[in-house]
Amino acid sequence: MNNHDILKEGSKELGIALTDEQIEQFIKYKEILVEWNQHMNLTGIVEDKQVMIKHFLDSLGCVTLPYIKEDSTVIDVGTGAGFPGIPINIYYPKSAVTLLDSLNKRINFLEEVCNEIGLNEVSFQHGRAEDFGKDIDFREKYDIAVARAVAQLNILCEYCLPFVKVGGYFICQKGPNIEEELNNAQKAVEILGGKIIEKKDIKLPYSDETHSIVVIQKIKETPEKYPRKAGKPTKTPLL
Repeated sequence: MNNHDILKEGSKELGIALTDEQIEQFIKYKEILVEWNQHMNLTGIVEDKQVMIKHFLDSLGCVTLPYIKEDSTVIDVGTGAGFPGIPINIYYPKSAVTLLDSLNKRINFLEEVCNEIGLNEVSFQHGRAEDFGKDIDFREKYDIAVARAVAQLNILCEYCLPFVKVGGYFICQKGPNIEEELNNAQKAVEILGGKIIEKKDIKLPYSDETHSIVVIQKIKETPEKYPRKAGKPTKTPLL
């Protein structure tokens, strides 16, 4: 099965439909990812089929839920190689997506991808979530914050919830078996102004893996003291 068919049929399995143009954008994205990965560490997954499934289709799990809309403002916190932010923008090209990452080399890569595949509604920010979450230009400005398995959920909430408007959502992609993480995050979610409203398990097409998506609604403003200074959320997580 070729890359085109994996994306076409795999997206159908997720309950969404990709156009041929979107599929071509993903295939070009994969080529740039593999090329840049020879010179810098972007991903441990480089085999074509695995990139299609474990990066692209996995990221698209976010849009199978009803929270991200065609014109949502989205921030991808700790985006790395662009997951899930770039796939969200490929699927919803009118969404305004901000990619935030602490490594400038990754930002250069992300700019190259978006230029090459023609994504015009993506902006790039180099820095740490703890700093940007305090910045009035970014704080509580987004309909949606997304993050993909970069830290424990209670830590991720402190990175991400400050960006979300009251009434918006933090959508977190996780691996399987996250019950303990969910329990440990209850207090942090509450302190930061959120409420856990959904956990959805998504089976990855062409794989025996199941991943979880946790959805947290922002129900009140995050107290001004959060996020704490860089490094603090990781060293002393909210429990």
